[in-house]
Amino acid sequence: MGFLKPKMPPLPPVQPLPEPPSSELSQEEKDEIAAEQAAIERKRKGRRSTILTGPLGVEEEAETEKKTLLGS
Repeated sequence: MGFLKPKMPPLPPVQPLPEPPSSELSQEEKDEIAAEQAAIERKRKGRRSTILTGPLGVEEEAETEKKTLLGS
């Protein structure tokens, strides 16, 4: 019984998008952004140096000999 359902109200009119702020950055802002990106790269490089494996797996030779009680 579709005639008992209320009608959907009309949609509000579409508002135009506001103008984006100017994309011109001052030299100070550019320097600040460059410093932040350099810090991120330094941190990323520091984490990479702690990883002991490469894309092909462990790069070091595995220790296969076991020590005995006599010390050799």
